[in-house]
Amino acid sequence: MRKTPRDPKEIFDGIVSDYTGVFGDGLVSIICFGSSARGEYRPGKSDINFMIVLEDDAIERLDEAFDTVARWRARNVAIPVFVTEAYVCSSVDVFPIEYLDMQRSHILVYGKNVLSKLTFESEHVRLQCEREVKGKLLLLRERFVETRGKTKSVSELIGESLGAFIAVFEGLLHLKNIEIPAKKTEIVAVTCRSFGLDKGLFETLLGIRDGKLKPSARELIDCFKQYLKQIRTLSRIVDGTGGEDEPHI
Repeated sequence: MRKTPRDPKEIFDGIVSDYTGVFGDGLVSIICFGSSARGEYRPGKSDINFMIVLEDDAIERLDEAFDTVARWRARNVAIPVFVTEAYVCSSVDVFPIEYLDMQRSHILVYGKNVLSKLTFESEHVRLQCEREVKGKLLLLRERFVETRGKTKSVSELIGESLGAFIAVFEGLLHLKNIEIPAKKTEIVAVTCRSFGLDKGLFETLLGIRDGKLKPSARELIDCFKQYLKQIRTLSRIVDGTGGEDEPHI
């Protein structure tokens, strides 16, 4: 068995066979999401992500999937998200950004499409955007200080954090009824244009994350400080603050 698939679709039949073997009629659906569904999969670098939807009795038997999960981990398949359909329907108000992203970019590999009819309340999306931005701003500051300015550590922090903010960008575009582009670079461009953020900075951050740009240590520090400033601005946007008399975070 080759370890890293060149194309995620080449493993779909094997995934279906293995998980129907484990859960039988208790398997409701298998849905591929993430970079593999967006057309941004990079062999050897990207994980392949699946949501596995199970009946109530089947989800009590996750121990029976131990070996199957471990075997597919060796082929860059992430540990699946195991859920029931009821859980999905009842948690849209808690995780609207994640479900919105999945609904936009997914491949139904097997069974029922539990994502297609999900609807999202604007206030739920806004609240999660606010929680994500403000929480991650605090974490970014903490992690930045922890790096002590080491180039590798700062670059890794940029790479680790950008994906989460791009997901927030999708939520913000949804709130403004703006069509969400398929590619991350386009999502960044449209969001920056729509909310007055620094498009050039975020393009630079994407370049650093992807290894296409190698700024000097000083340039990297300055870039990260601007990144923090932009996320601080974003935190004000999502809760409607930003005036001179508003409290600073």
